[in-house]
Amino acid sequence: MEVVLGEVMNNVVEHAYPCRASGYLSIAIDPAGDAINLNVEDNGAAMPNQVLPPGHPQDLDVTLHDLPEGGFGWLLIRELADDLRYERKNGRNLLTFSLAKSGKF
Repeated sequence: MEVVLGEVMNNVVEHAYPCRASGYLSIAIDPAGDAINLNVEDNGAAMPNQVLPPGHPQDLDVTLHDLPEGGFGWLLIRELADDLRYERKNGRNLLTFSLAKSGKF
């Protein structure tokens, strides 16, 4: 859970609030059954085209100097989270997902 939430929060700080010193962020956690359901809400900039980034695997067959600096976050989020959904509503971003209690994280 720490990896996924860390990546999500990093994306909010870097991309939703690129030129702002403060903003709204809410995280709701509901441990229901075999999964933990999470809702992350902010009032920063919307996702480009209001769609989640694809999170494509990066080419790691390069020298250390040529490794990309970013691009791994959404790949990790997509690999570790289930039922990943995004919507922009009333000026806010809402990301919902679930994590298996005994699973990938």
